[in-house]
Formats: sequence, structure tokens, C-alpha cells
Amino acid sequence: MDMNKSTDRIETAIVLKAARSRVWRALSNAEQFGDWFGVALKGKTFAAGQTVRGQISHTGYEHLVWEVVIERMVPEELLSFRWHPYAIDSAVDYSQEPTTLVVFELTAVEEGTLLRVVESGFDNIPAERRQEAFRMNSSGWEAQMKNIEKYVAAAVTW
Repeated sequence: MDMNKSTDRIETAIVLKAARSRVWRALSNAEQFGDWFGVALKGKTFAAGQTVRGQISHTGYEHLVWEVVIERMVPEELLSFRWHPYAIDSAVDYSQEPTTLVVFELTAVEEGTLLRVVESGFDNIPAERRQEAFRMNSSGWEAQMKNIEKYVAAAVTW
């Protein structure tokens, strides 16, 4: 469900047929997050204030390192991180660019869990790459919603 209304933020949401605790584990456990998101995060953990890096495992992007700074973690409610959107040119140093904020919000609903994702801050990204980053991340979040949906549906409960 695409709810984009501005050039600064991407908003998407999906109802997952899984308990909120299960969806939370898929988001907050770094290894599980990496499994559905497409990043090698074996042995990594997410904690507020921590920088997490991992090799991207999507075909064609394996040469890239995924890097986020975890902002907030509210168990079974909210996970947020900052990153450099669509930072795919390994010859470019993105470290001086502003980051976008990605927020995952979980709400229990009758059918399972409503997962809402908002990525904001695109208006601060350098003009020469802002539109492409927004476009690529828009389609990226659509794909990731399908990925987490398959992941929590297939996962055994533990």
C-alpha cells in the first residue's frame, strides 16, 4: 500500500499475517533482518546508537556494504535507523551527505500486524542524486514489504 504524498518521504504499509512479537523479531534481530532484507548480518546485533554494517547479498550489489546507525528501538512498537539512501557507487564517499531516517512501526490488528515504513529526509539529499534515490528506494521498499511478508509467513515460531 503506497501512500507517497511528497518528495521528502516514502510511506508504505502492509498487514502481515503474523503476531507482532514475530514481526518484531524479524525487524530487531539483526540476523533475521539481514535474511529478509538481503544483507549478511551474521553475528551482528541492533542496539540504539550503534552503527551496523554488512555485505549486501542482492545480485549485482554484492560489492556494496550496507551501513546504518540504529536510532531507536521500542520493543514490538518501533525500530528506526539512519542511512545514506541508494548509496550504490563504491567510488563515491557518501559520508558527508545528510542521511534519511527509516522508521518501522508495528501495530497489532485483527489480521495480524500492521507494519508501516516511513523513510524521510530526501529533500536534504544532494539535488543531483535526490530523484534517483527517491525512485529507487520507493521501489525498494515495495520489494522489501513482500520480502518480510514471505519471511514471517514461512518462519517457524520460536
